Order: sequence, then C-alpha cells, then structure tokens
Amino acid sequence: MTRAIEVEHLTKTYRVSKKAAGFRASLKALFSRETIDVNAVVDLSFGIEAGERVGFLGPNGAGKTTTLKMLSGLLTPTGGQVKVLGLDPRGRPHALLRQITLVMGQKQQLMWDLPPIETMELNRAVYDLDRTAYKTTLDQLTTMLGLSEVLEKPTRQLSLGERMKCELAAALLHQPRVLFLDEPTIGLDVTMQATVRRFIKEYNETTGATILLTSHDMDDVTALCPRVIVIDKGRLRHDGDLAALIAQTSPDKRIAVTLAKPVEDAVLAALGPLRWTRVSPMIVSVLAAPADLPATMRTLLDGLPISDLRVEDPPLEDVMQQVFGR
Repeated sequence: MTRAIEVEHLTKTYRVSKKAAGFRASLKALFSRETIDVNAVVDLSFGIEAGERVGFLGPNGAGKTTTLKMLSGLLTPTGGQVKVLGLDPRGRPHALLRQITLVMGQKQQLMWDLPPIETMELNRAVYDLDRTAYKTTLDQLTTMLGLSEVLEKPTRQLSLGERMKCELAAALLHQPRVLFLDEPTIGLDVTMQATVRRFIKEYNETTGATILLTSHDMDDVTALCPRVIVIDKGRLRHDGDLAALIAQTSPDKRIAVTLAKPVEDAVLAALGPLRWTRVSPMIVSVLAAPADLPATMRTLLDGLPISDLRVEDPPLEDVMQQVFGR
C-alpha cells in the first residue's frame, strides 16, 4: 500500500546575496555581488501512513514551512524525492491538488470585503465541485465548526477565531486526503484554540485524512499528534512516538503539590535531598526519577499538609528546549 507521504533525502538550498551596509557597498553590489548557499533542508527522509496525525516540530528557521511548501508543490527541491499520495508535487499536478490542502495560520484566502460564503463559492468553481456534494460538505463543515452565523458577514467584521474556522472550511470543501497545517491556532485565544483542535481531530477520525501539523504551541501537539518529527537546521533530529521522545529526553516525573496551608522553605529542606521548586506560596513542584517516585510521594505525604498531589510529565516546551539544546 502506498504511503500518504514519502520523503527521501530531501534537500533545499537557497543562494543568498551578501551586502555590507552603506552607499559604497550598495554601489559595488550593482556590479559585483557576493553570494552564499544557505541550506534550509538537508537530507531529510521520513514516511507517513494514510490517516496519521503527525506533528512536525522545530525552532524558527528549522525548515518546517519550506518542507511543507515542497510537499505541496509550491517550492521545487534542490535534491531528493517527494511523493504525496504516490504523486510528485513538482509542477503542482491537478491530480494532486484536488487531494491536498495547505492551511497557513499567517496567510488567508478569504476575500476581505466579502463574506466567507463568496470564498466558498469561488473554491467550488475552482475545484469544479458538484453543487449537491458541495452543499452537503459545506453543511457538514458549518455544523462541525459552528459557522452558521458568520458565513454571510463580511470577512473584515469577523474575529480572528471566526476567520480561522472559515479558512479551514474553505480549505476542506474539496475533501482533501492530505492536510498540511502550518500554525493553525496562531494568535487564537484559549477557547478558540481548543475548538480548532477538536475539529482537526474529529475531521481526521471521521474522514481518515492524513494530517501533518506544524506548531510552536505544544498544546496543539500533545492534543493532536501521537507521533512527532523533529527537525533542526533542516536536519532530522527525531521521528517517532511523542511519549518516547519525552521519556528519552526528560525521564523525570514532575510532582505538583498543592498545600493545605503555607509552609516555610526550611520545612521543605528538612524533608531530605528532594529537587523541589517553590511555584507559589501554596504550590511546590518536585522532580523525581520514575524509580524514586513512590518513596518521594510518601515523603511528601508524611511531611507536608497536602490538599492535592498530581504526577505529570514535564511540559513539552521544556522537552523541546532540551532537544534543540543538544
């Protein structure tokens, strides 16, 4: 069975001009310009099966958006091979474009002075969708995203969250089999972020569409992506289970202790060699290796007035900082 996405030794190199500051340097650059090669993606290989939800992570400048643009045919690789649904994205063949979509949280396709329904109609014409099938899909997306009250308002009058939901609906009218999502929750408030995450997960589970998601919001990743691909400086750093990455990079557990009443730091220090941090007068965070967890919890319960105690994995943000730091 053909994988939804197949990437082999993918490379993208840009030739960039260098110029010093000042008028003299600008004049010189008119006749003789120095250039350097910048590697955005280097020998990148991975495969994604149909129906997977995969997080594509890395710091700014890691090559994530460049890779998504090559996968969707917007950029041509310098080297290597790319297959999406068994097709080469180079040249943006119609057979591929009818089966994929690229949603970028910082770009919009909605027409600013017209209501979103006009963009929906335009996309129906672009993809030559049957009117009955278009109406059925639009009704389903409207229900899933709660768009009934916003489709006929001018786009400029909508909130950022309403616009993002309309962007998703417009991008999914042709029922793509592969979704490339680049920062889909950027700038949204907490409530709207949760709404968009629920929709993406429900859409994946309902349709079986493959999703490759980039995000700097680790809540997006933990909520949506059992598997993560991590790149840095264009190179692959990790490809596998998210829980395995956390266990491998930061195996310690975090015990969040809520006190029934404040205690002095001296009381905490008297408990022994615990790795504790005072979060607030009533909350203490304690790190413990998995093997030491039972003994550490007994020490805390015996020595402190506790109203609540939770064992957690370290925040994914901390894990990713350690990965990139290495």
